[in-house]
Amino acid sequence: MTDDWRPTATIETLRERARLLAEVRGFFARRGVLEVETPVLGHGGSTEVHLASLSAEATTPAGRERLWLQTSPEFAMKRLLAAGSGPIFQLARSFRDGEVGRRHNLEFTMLEWYRPGLVLDALIEETAALVSTVLGRERGDKPGPLRRRRYRELFREHLALDPFTAPLAELRRRAGEVGGLEMADSDRDGCLDLLMSLAIEPRLGREGLEVVVDYPASQAALARHHRDPEDGARVASRFELYLEGLELANGYDELTDAEEQATRFELDNAARRGAGLPEVDVDQRLLAALGQGMPEGSGVALGLDRLIQLALGKSSVAEVIAFATPRC
Repeated sequence: MTDDWRPTATIETLRERARLLAEVRGFFARRGVLEVETPVLGHGGSTEVHLASLSAEATTPAGRERLWLQTSPEFAMKRLLAAGSGPIFQLARSFRDGEVGRRHNLEFTMLEWYRPGLVLDALIEETAALVSTVLGRERGDKPGPLRRRRYRELFREHLALDPFTAPLAELRRRAGEVGGLEMADSDRDGCLDLLMSLAIEPRLGREGLEVVVDYPASQAALARHHRDPEDGARVASRFELYLEGLELANGYDELTDAEEQATRFELDNAARRGAGLPEVDVDQRLLAALGQGMPEGSGVALGLDRLIQLALGKSSVAEVIAFATPRC
């Protein structure tokens, strides 16, 4: 008999985790943000090329159907926003295939919240306030002042490369050097993602919270676009928050245009076909909700297991999860 039935987190750590969850709920209660619960299963999944959704066959009133396990609760929460929920948050079980490691688990807890009427800069400040509150209560200190960095600026600083104008051949060469991989068939975003994750991300947030803004328009996902004041290039209206080299949160100025969103879903699935990946069913109910009218505002997803890992000084997310994927 082996001991792999035992939890990957100690019971004391799970008590500390419970206290942190209560702290998060208190943060939003003080701000009048409603806690909601939405289904883990849905008829549509994430079409993003760099995310791997899990699906399951199930018997429903319509017969045998394929349902998707959510990579985040975003689609269902946006349907609530369109129905008039006002500001909402959720502590949601989420799933991403293949994501297992020191910073990842196939099943994880996503903290996601939406603020109708709130501009992205204000959401950045609120996200930093939440992170500082959780870390300050547990570690007795708070991260240093929030620093904002432009995506383009970081590539120029650390790689002497403009990610928007560099030829694809140059991106492939540099990505191959950094990653030690053959990148001859990689597209621009694949190269940029590798360079960001290996050459830039580990350096971020070393002296306090650091937020990255103005990502390439091709990486907008469900965010709006705006123009880079430098040269008018289209960039994504989104941010990512880092601390100690770890990405904690990903926020958007939310796209509310149903036709534009449908087009992006179609382009995603075309890219998936081109990469030899399976297509993912589009969430038609989300598109219907956007068509009905979702209020303008911003939203953010935060990896709660990672934040708890930092707060409690653990070396991996497995140490703050009752049963990490290998022992589930």
